[in-house]
Parts: sequence; structure tokens; C-alpha cells
Amino acid sequence: MHCVYFPPEVGGLESHIFYLCRGLVERGHQVDAVTSRSQPGLPVHEVMDGVRVWRTWMPSRNTPGWAAHAVCSMPRFASLAADADVLHAQDIAAVLPCMHAQRVRGAPIVTTWHTSHFLKRARSRFWMPIFRHYLRTADHNLAASEEIARVAEGIAPGVHVEPLTNGVETSLFQRVAPTLPRPAAPGRKRLVVPRRLFPKNGVEHFVRAMPELARRVDVEAVVIGDGPERAALELLAAELGVADRVSFLGARPHAQMPGLLSSGDLAVFPSLMEATSVAALESMACELPVAASRVGGLPEIVDASVGTLFEPADPASLAAAVVALIEGGRLREFGRTARERVVQRWSNDRLVERHVQIYEDVVARRRAA
Repeated sequence: MHCVYFPPEVGGLESHIFYLCRGLVERGHQVDAVTSRSQPGLPVHEVMDGVRVWRTWMPSRNTPGWAAHAVCSMPRFASLAADADVLHAQDIAAVLPCMHAQRVRGAPIVTTWHTSHFLKRARSRFWMPIFRHYLRTADHNLAASEEIARVAEGIAPGVHVEPLTNGVETSLFQRVAPTLPRPAAPGRKRLVVPRRLFPKNGVEHFVRAMPELARRVDVEAVVIGDGPERAALELLAAELGVADRVSFLGARPHAQMPGLLSSGDLAVFPSLMEATSVAALESMACELPVAASRVGGLPEIVDASVGTLFEPADPASLAAAVVALIEGGRLREFGRTARERVVQRWSNDRLVERHVQIYEDVVARRRAA
């Protein structure tokens, strides 16, 4: 595996890759993950739940930094590729090291196209031919949502891109004892917003919806995540008079999330761009109904039986959707359905089994060629 970020980094992509790798190890496979030394003090090499993790230099968290990491990781990745059966690129920057390493062993390449970074660059005259070459080079292409798969196939006509929703470790993400105290006011509903505080995640529009929400129903909110927008969002909440109703908890370790999610009544995802939200699936696995923007892959996992959708960047639409859910009085029922759906369709077990099938297929095709 090659991926820019890996735990202890917190995020949906990091969670997806880690639990996929761990699931493969549990089935008897050897997995090496080459990633970045993205935080001070992280070891160059360690073994996490059987996954052999190798970290290489990355100068910054932006496109030039990711590109520099991709190039500087090539020697390590190529040395590991000498014994590899499959090379899996888990982000855009990972494809080039896989292509370089393929010369060492000739192992097949699997790529997974994640996140809004791909969608934002897909129409660029600079990136489009690069993506086309990457898509055509891979032995198998995966996409985290139907939308990403369609866009990728449009870039490289004749190339099949399989949509495969990211998975959830349902043995970890399930309803557990709440770790937050109950709301102070009896009957008050708690909204959980598990979002990193970057513009694309739309948390500003949630904060702007809070005055209308608080006027119509008795609610409070906890925002779990950090990022460059935090100070501005805290100031906005104060200016709108809802600072006493919105708590910013900052980033929390992944292991704490089931207890935090289980402390809420409804999860809200006000994203402006989204692939398939692992955080939304994790919330559903913890029996939380979900209210989400009608963008990206969110409509593929959220419908009227597990929550509701609202228009992106529209606080009035968000408030109306959340109020309707709360007043409908079926939050617990929707939460139980959400859990059942994740277990049936999007468990990590299902994800791992499909990856094993793909790996066996591309290895067989390469050997037969």
C-alpha cells in the first residue's frame, strides 16, 4: 500500500486504509504500508496490528508537499515491491511510486480514487492527461463513490472503474456507553458534527443554521474535529448567539469516536464536496441517523429510511431537514436501520473480501499475460 496519510492521523481515508490493511493481515496476508512522516516524532518504521508501516519525508501538507513525498518515497517503496504480489495506490500521489516500483517486480497495480481532491482536479487541463495515463496504467481501478467512478471513466474512455464504498469496522463502531454527559436540559437533542474544520466540509453553514434550529427545537451540538477554520467558527457561533449551544471538542483519537458518537441523537454532515463519507458510515454504525448535504457520494448512503438530505451551503435547508427529522420522532428507529444497513452493505469484512478477490484476479491476469 502507498498512501500519503496513515494513523495516528485522524480522518475517513486514514481509517479506511488502516482497517483494510488490518483485515488483510487477519486473513493471513503480509501488508506493508508506505506513508508520510506527517507528524513530529513518528517512527520511521513500526508494526501496527500486524501492518508493517514505513514513513518517509514529507515537507508540507499541500500539492507540492504530496508530490515531494511521492518522489522521496520511491526508493523505500521499490525495495518493498521486490517481494510484492500487488501494488495498491490509495491516493493520487501514490500512483507514481507504484508505477516506478512496478519496474522492479512487474506486480500489478490497483488504484483507489478517493476524495474531493480528485473531483476538483478532474477538469483541469493539466491534471486530466495525467489522470488518464494513471487510469490506463492500472490493472484495476476502484472509486469510493459512483460519482468518482463516472468522472474517472469520462477521463479515460474504455477504462472500467469499479465503485466500491469505503468500509467501516463494525466491531469497533457500534453503539456503546456515551462518553459525554447528557444534555443539561431534559428532552434536549444533541447533534454531532464529526468534521474536520476545512471549508469543503461546510461547518460554517451548520453554525449559521443553529439559530433557526434552536428557535424551532431544543438542540445543542458538538463539533468533533479541528482545522484552520476553528477560531472563525467559534467567533461566528458567538456572533450568532449560539455559543452556549455549540461545543467545539477539537480532534479526538479514533478509538474515542464510538463513545462520542453514541452520545448524540443525530449526526449532521454539511459537506460542500464529499466522496463517500467514512465518518457518516461510522455514525450510522453507531445507530445515529444522518442528515447530510446532497453532494458527492452522500446520497448513495443516506435516504429517508436512515435520515435525510438537504441542499449544500444552505443553512435554511439544513435547519428545515433537521427539524423535520427531530419532530418526526423516529430517530431511534432510523438509527437502528442505519446500523443494519452498514453491517449488510458497508462492513470492513465485505470490503476486505472484495479486495482479496481483486488482488487474486489481477495477479492471475498478469501471470497469464
